[in-house]
Amino acid sequence: MNSEILNYMGLGGLDVGYIFIGMLVLLLLLTVLVIIQMVSTSKLKKRYSKFMQGKDAKSLEMDIIGLYEDNKFIKTSVEKNKRDIRDLYKKLESTFQKIGIVRYDAFQEMGGRLSFSLVLLDENDNGFVLNSVHSTEGCYSYTKEIKNGQCDITLGEEEKQALDIAMGIHVS
Repeated sequence: MNSEILNYMGLGGLDVGYIFIGMLVLLLLLTVLVIIQMVSTSKLKKRYSKFMQGKDAKSLEMDIIGLYEDNKFIKTSVEKNKRDIRDLYKKLESTFQKIGIVRYDAFQEMGGRLSFSLVLLDENDNGFVLNSVHSTEGCYSYTKEIKNGQCDITLGEEEKQALDIAMGIHVS
């Protein structure tokens, strides 16, 4: 069989059977693709129907607006919480967080163990030592300033012990 169209395309010597088989393969491939597309569309329709069940465009719009407003409220709340937490951390830096206390007998068995050294430090190891010495004549209290865990005035043994306890240095 001789075809003008095939001759014009330069395929005049090609057997028509091959063209027919090629077209059948192409038709089969296209049929499979259409079936796959139909299944996918069917699944999408089911999901859409389930999503839209009992809703019209107005109620769906209200739902979306409600979600948007909720999201906006949550974002502002989170930002406020972040600011509040930063403020609390800033305030906590200067509060006394570390405590050390040592009770002792200032005058070897004359006044009992009523004397004490109390150390109060903030996060940066700044604070003071409060030393209270109890004797039979009275009670005397004095303080020494602590900066960065150090004192400019020489500390007594009990004061040093209380400072070590407050700073978490192992005391034996």
